[in-house]
Amino acid sequence: MALPPLHSFRVFESVARLGSLAAAAVELHVTTGAVSQQVKALQASLGVELFEKRGRQLVLTDSGRELQKRVASAMGEITEAVQALQAGVRLEEDRVDICLSIPPAEGVEWLTRPLLRFMEESRSVRVSVITAPGMPQVDWRRADVAVIYGTPPWPGVWWRLLHGIRMTPVCSPQYLRGPLAIVEAADLARHRLLHEDDGSQWQQWLAEAGYSRGGAEDIHFEDFGMVLQAARDGFGVALSDETVSQRDLDEGRLVRPLPISVAAVHNYYVVCPEAKRERPEVRAFIEWLLSISEPAQ
Repeated sequence: MALPPLHSFRVFESVARLGSLAAAAVELHVTTGAVSQQVKALQASLGVELFEKRGRQLVLTDSGRELQKRVASAMGEITEAVQALQAGVRLEEDRVDICLSIPPAEGVEWLTRPLLRFMEESRSVRVSVITAPGMPQVDWRRADVAVIYGTPPWPGVWWRLLHGIRMTPVCSPQYLRGPLAIVEAADLARHRLLHEDDGSQWQQWLAEAGYSRGGAEDIHFEDFGMVLQAARDGFGVALSDETVSQRDLDEGRLVRPLPISVAAVHNYYVVCPEAKRERPEVRAFIEWLLSISEPAQ
Protein backbone atom coordinates (compact mmCIF):
# COMPACT_ATOMS: atom_id res chain seq x y z
CA MET A 1 0.00 0.00 0.00
CA ALA A 2 1.32 3.45 -0.91
CA LEU A 3 2.00 5.71 2.05
CA PRO A 4 -0.08 8.90 2.45
CA PRO A 5 1.88 12.14 1.96
CA LEU A 6 4.34 12.83 4.78
CA HIS A 7 2.78 16.25 5.32
CA SER A 8 -0.46 14.60 6.41
CA PHE A 9 1.43 12.83 9.19
CA ARG A 10 2.88 16.15 10.33
CA VAL A 11 -0.64 17.60 10.47
CA PHE A 12 -1.87 14.53 12.36
CA GLU A 13 0.92 14.81 14.93
CA SER A 14 0.15 18.49 15.57
CA VAL A 15 -3.59 17.83 16.07
CA ALA A 16 -2.84 14.83 18.31
CA ARG A 17 -0.47 16.85 20.51
CA LEU A 18 -2.63 19.99 20.77
CA GLY A 19 -6.02 18.27 20.86
CA SER A 20 -7.64 20.74 18.48
CA LEU A 21 -7.89 21.32 14.73
CA ALA A 22 -7.81 25.10 15.26
CA ALA A 23 -4.75 24.98 17.52
CA ALA A 24 -2.92 22.84 14.97
CA ALA A 25 -3.87 25.33 12.26
CA VAL A 26 -2.19 28.13 14.21
CA GLU A 27 0.98 26.09 14.60
CA LEU A 28 1.06 25.07 10.94
CA HIS A 29 0.13 28.58 9.66
CA VAL A 30 -2.88 27.31 7.68
CA THR A 31 -6.66 27.42 8.06
CA THR A 32 -8.66 25.10 10.28
CA GLY A 33 -10.42 23.80 7.16
CA ALA A 34 -7.11 22.80 5.60
CA VAL A 35 -6.15 20.85 8.74
CA SER A 36 -9.54 19.15 8.83
CA GLN A 37 -9.19 18.07 5.18
CA GLN A 38 -5.71 16.63 5.81
CA VAL A 39 -6.95 14.62 8.81
CA LYS A 40 -9.97 13.32 6.89
CA ALA A 41 -7.77 12.37 3.92
CA LEU A 42 -5.32 10.53 6.19
CA GLN A 43 -8.12 8.61 7.91
CA ALA A 44 -9.64 7.69 4.54
CA SER A 45 -6.28 6.56 3.20
CA LEU A 46 -5.57 4.40 6.25
CA GLY A 47 -9.14 3.15 6.59
CA VAL A 48 -9.30 3.83 10.35
CA GLU A 49 -10.68 6.52 12.63
CA LEU A 50 -7.88 8.34 14.44
CA PHE A 51 -9.91 10.77 16.56
CA GLU A 52 -13.21 11.03 18.37
CA LYS A 53 -14.87 14.27 19.57
CA ARG A 54 -15.31 14.88 23.29
CA GLY A 55 -16.63 18.35 23.99
CA ARG A 56 -14.20 20.83 22.43
CA GLN A 57 -11.36 18.33 22.42
CA LEU A 58 -10.37 15.79 19.78
CA VAL A 59 -9.32 12.60 21.57
CA LEU A 60 -7.20 9.90 19.98
CA THR A 61 -8.73 6.49 19.38
CA ASP A 62 -6.69 3.38 20.19
CA SER A 63 -5.48 3.32 16.58
CA GLY A 64 -4.70 7.03 16.75
CA ARG A 65 -2.66 6.63 19.93
CA GLU A 66 -0.57 3.87 18.38
CA LEU A 67 0.06 5.92 15.24
CA GLN A 68 0.83 9.05 17.27
CA LYS A 69 3.58 7.29 19.24
CA ARG A 70 5.33 6.15 16.09
CA VAL A 71 4.87 9.40 14.15
CA ALA A 72 6.10 11.51 17.09
CA SER A 73 9.16 9.26 17.40
CA ALA A 74 9.87 9.47 13.67
CA MET A 75 9.49 13.26 13.60
CA GLY A 76 11.83 13.52 16.57
CA GLU A 77 14.47 11.54 14.69
CA ILE A 78 14.04 13.71 11.59
CA THR A 79 14.42 16.87 13.69
CA GLU A 80 17.58 15.53 15.33
CA ALA A 81 19.03 14.59 11.93
CA VAL A 82 18.39 18.07 10.53
CA GLN A 83 19.88 19.70 13.62
CA ALA A 84 22.96 17.51 13.29
CA LEU A 85 23.37 18.60 9.66
CA GLN A 86 23.03 22.23 10.66
CA ALA A 87 25.14 22.03 13.78
CA GLY A 88 25.09 25.22 15.79
CA VAL A 89 22.22 26.72 13.80
CA ARG A 90 18.90 27.20 15.58
CA LEU A 91 15.91 26.27 13.44
CA GLU A 92 13.84 29.41 13.90
CA GLU A 93 12.59 29.91 10.36
CA ASP A 94 9.18 28.32 11.07
CA ARG A 95 8.65 30.01 14.44
CA VAL A 96 6.14 32.86 14.46
CA ASP A 97 5.28 35.44 17.10
CA ILE A 98 1.75 36.58 17.90
CA CYS A 99 0.97 39.30 20.42
CA LEU A 100 -2.47 39.06 22.06
CA SER A 101 -4.06 41.86 24.07
CA ILE A 102 -6.63 40.80 26.66
CA PRO A 103 -8.55 42.51 29.47
CA PRO A 104 -7.10 42.25 32.99
CA ALA A 105 -7.02 38.61 34.11
CA GLU A 106 -10.12 38.73 36.33
CA GLY A 107 -13.06 37.65 34.20
CA VAL A 108 -11.15 35.95 31.39
CA GLU A 109 -10.20 32.61 32.98
CA TRP A 110 -12.27 30.99 30.23
CA LEU A 111 -9.54 32.26 27.87
CA THR A 112 -6.36 32.19 29.94
CA ARG A 113 -6.49 28.51 30.85
CA PRO A 114 -6.69 27.14 27.26
CA LEU A 115 -4.27 29.87 26.15
CA LEU A 116 -1.67 28.72 28.70
CA ARG A 117 -2.11 25.11 27.56
CA PHE A 118 -1.61 26.17 23.95
CA MET A 119 1.52 28.19 24.81
CA GLU A 120 2.95 25.18 26.62
CA GLU A 121 2.20 22.62 23.89
CA SER A 122 2.86 24.57 20.68
CA ARG A 123 6.30 24.13 19.16
CA SER A 124 6.37 26.85 16.52
CA VAL A 125 4.09 29.63 17.77
CA ARG A 126 5.27 32.01 20.48
CA VAL A 127 2.36 33.96 21.98
CA SER A 128 3.04 37.04 24.09
CA VAL A 129 0.24 38.57 26.13
CA ILE A 130 -0.35 42.22 27.03
CA THR A 131 -3.36 43.73 28.80
CA ALA A 132 -5.73 46.59 28.09
CA PRO A 133 -8.99 47.28 29.95
CA GLY A 134 -10.82 48.41 26.82
CA MET A 135 -10.59 49.17 23.13
CA PRO A 136 -9.10 52.70 23.51
CA GLN A 137 -6.17 51.33 25.54
CA VAL A 138 -5.06 48.58 23.13
CA ASP A 139 -1.50 49.16 21.92
CA TRP A 140 -1.82 48.18 18.25
CA ARG A 141 1.87 48.86 17.70
CA ARG A 142 2.46 45.63 19.65
CA ALA A 143 -0.82 43.70 19.49
CA ASP A 144 -1.77 41.55 16.51
CA VAL A 145 -5.10 40.45 17.97
CA ALA A 146 -7.16 41.68 20.93
CA VAL A 147 -9.98 40.31 23.04
CA ILE A 148 -12.23 43.21 24.00
CA TYR A 149 -15.08 43.40 26.50
CA GLY A 150 -17.38 46.07 25.18
CA THR A 151 -19.81 47.00 22.43
CA PRO A 152 -18.95 47.63 18.75
CA PRO A 153 -18.75 49.26 16.26
CA TRP A 154 -15.06 50.09 16.37
CA PRO A 155 -13.96 51.99 13.25
CA GLY A 156 -10.96 50.75 11.31
CA VAL A 157 -10.81 47.18 12.66
CA TRP A 158 -12.42 43.79 12.05
CA TRP A 159 -14.28 42.16 14.93
CA ARG A 160 -16.29 39.02 15.67
CA LEU A 161 -18.38 38.00 18.69
CA LEU A 162 -16.55 35.37 20.75
CA HIS A 163 -19.57 34.16 22.64
CA GLY A 164 -22.93 35.63 23.55
CA ILE A 165 -22.86 36.31 27.28
CA ARG A 166 -25.95 35.82 29.42
CA MET A 167 -25.84 37.51 32.79
CA THR A 168 -27.23 35.97 35.98
CA PRO A 169 -27.05 37.06 39.64
CA VAL A 170 -24.14 35.65 41.66
CA CYS A 171 -23.38 36.13 45.34
CA SER A 172 -21.73 34.65 48.41
CA PRO A 173 -23.28 31.37 49.67
CA GLN A 174 -24.32 33.24 52.85
CA TYR A 175 -27.10 34.86 50.80
CA LEU A 176 -28.86 31.48 50.50
CA ARG A 177 -29.63 31.10 54.20
CA GLY A 178 -31.09 33.03 57.11
CA PRO A 179 -33.85 35.65 57.23
CA LEU A 180 -32.32 37.62 54.32
CA ALA A 181 -31.99 34.63 52.00
CA ILE A 182 -32.61 35.33 48.31
CA VAL A 183 -35.33 33.03 46.95
CA GLU A 184 -37.07 35.39 44.50
CA ALA A 185 -36.30 38.62 42.67
CA ALA A 186 -38.13 40.76 45.25
CA ASP A 187 -35.57 39.67 47.88
CA LEU A 188 -32.92 41.72 46.07
CA ALA A 189 -34.50 44.83 47.63
CA ARG A 190 -32.77 43.85 50.90
CA HIS A 191 -29.30 43.66 49.37
CA ARG A 192 -26.85 45.93 47.60
CA LEU A 193 -26.45 45.46 43.88
CA LEU A 194 -22.89 45.59 42.56
CA HIS A 195 -22.35 47.33 39.22
CA GLU A 196 -19.51 47.53 36.70
CA ASP A 197 -21.35 50.14 34.59
CA ASP A 198 -23.91 52.90 35.03
CA GLY A 199 -26.55 50.41 36.11
CA SER A 200 -27.78 49.49 32.61
CA GLN A 201 -27.08 45.77 32.98
CA TRP A 202 -28.96 45.41 36.27
CA GLN A 203 -31.84 47.52 34.91
CA GLN A 204 -32.12 45.13 31.96
CA TRP A 205 -32.06 42.07 34.23
CA LEU A 206 -34.67 43.52 36.62
CA ALA A 207 -36.94 44.49 33.73
CA GLU A 208 -36.88 40.95 32.32
CA ALA A 209 -37.45 39.54 35.81
CA GLY A 210 -40.51 41.78 36.10
CA TYR A 211 -39.25 43.68 39.14
CA SER A 212 -37.99 47.18 39.90
CA ARG A 213 -36.09 48.58 42.85
CA GLY A 214 -34.21 51.69 43.89
CA GLY A 215 -30.45 51.81 43.75
CA ALA A 216 -29.52 54.26 46.49
CA GLU A 217 -27.36 51.73 48.33
CA ASP A 218 -25.82 50.14 45.26
CA ILE A 219 -22.06 50.14 44.68
CA HIS A 220 -20.47 51.01 41.35
CA PHE A 221 -16.98 49.92 40.27
CA GLU A 222 -15.00 50.57 37.11
CA ASP A 223 -13.23 47.20 37.39
CA PHE A 224 -15.17 43.93 36.97
CA GLY A 225 -12.62 42.12 39.13
CA MET A 226 -13.58 44.33 42.09
CA VAL A 227 -17.26 43.56 41.43
CA LEU A 228 -16.64 39.81 41.67
CA GLN A 229 -14.40 40.14 44.73
CA ALA A 230 -17.06 42.22 46.51
CA ALA A 231 -19.62 39.51 45.68
CA ARG A 232 -17.33 36.75 47.01
CA ASP A 233 -16.81 38.71 50.23
CA GLY A 234 -20.53 39.13 50.81
CA PHE A 235 -20.88 42.86 50.13
CA GLY A 236 -23.68 42.49 47.60
CA VAL A 237 -25.06 40.72 44.54
CA ALA A 238 -23.31 40.94 41.17
CA LEU A 239 -24.25 40.01 37.64
CA SER A 240 -21.87 37.67 35.87
CA ASP A 241 -21.73 35.18 33.04
CA GLU A 242 -21.64 31.47 33.95
CA THR A 243 -18.59 30.99 31.74
CA VAL A 244 -16.69 33.89 33.33
CA SER A 245 -17.53 32.77 36.88
CA GLN A 246 -17.44 29.02 36.28
CA ARG A 247 -14.48 28.38 38.55
CA ASP A 248 -15.96 30.43 41.41
CA LEU A 249 -19.25 28.56 41.01
CA ASP A 250 -17.58 25.15 40.83
CA GLU A 251 -15.49 25.82 43.94
CA GLY A 252 -18.36 27.33 45.94
CA ARG A 253 -17.08 30.89 46.33
CA LEU A 254 -20.13 32.14 44.41
CA VAL A 255 -23.63 30.74 43.96
CA ARG A 256 -26.57 31.50 41.68
CA PRO A 257 -29.50 32.44 43.93
CA LEU A 258 -31.95 32.90 41.03
CA PRO A 259 -32.24 31.01 37.72
CA ILE A 260 -33.04 34.01 35.51
CA SER A 261 -30.41 35.01 32.94
CA VAL A 262 -30.56 37.78 30.34
CA ALA A 263 -28.45 38.80 27.36
CA ALA A 264 -25.52 41.00 28.31
CA VAL A 265 -25.32 44.67 27.36
CA HIS A 266 -21.61 44.11 26.64
CA ASN A 267 -19.86 41.03 25.27
CA TYR A 268 -16.39 39.65 24.52
CA TYR A 269 -15.16 40.19 20.95
CA VAL A 270 -12.02 39.23 19.06
CA VAL A 271 -10.66 42.31 17.27
CA CYS A 272 -7.94 42.66 14.66
CA PRO A 273 -6.75 45.31 12.17
CA GLU A 274 -7.53 44.16 8.63
CA ALA A 275 -3.88 44.43 7.56
CA LYS A 276 -2.72 42.10 10.32
CA ARG A 277 -5.53 39.63 9.63
CA GLU A 278 -3.96 38.98 6.23
CA ARG A 279 -1.19 36.98 7.94
CA PRO A 280 -2.11 33.25 7.77
CA GLU A 281 -0.95 32.56 11.32
CA VAL A 282 -3.03 35.47 12.69
CA ARG A 283 -6.11 34.32 10.80
CA ALA A 284 -5.60 30.77 12.13
CA PHE A 285 -5.10 32.10 15.67
CA ILE A 286 -8.42 33.97 15.44
CA GLU A 287 -10.11 30.75 14.30
CA TRP A 288 -8.64 29.01 17.36
CA LEU A 289 -9.94 31.75 19.69
CA LEU A 290 -13.41 31.36 18.18
CA SER A 291 -13.24 27.58 18.58
CA ILE A 292 -12.39 27.63 22.31
CA SER A 293 -15.22 30.05 23.07
CA GLU A 294 -17.87 27.87 21.42
CA PRO A 295 -20.04 25.87 23.84
CA ALA A 296 -18.95 22.24 24.19
CA GLN A 297 -21.18 19.85 22.28
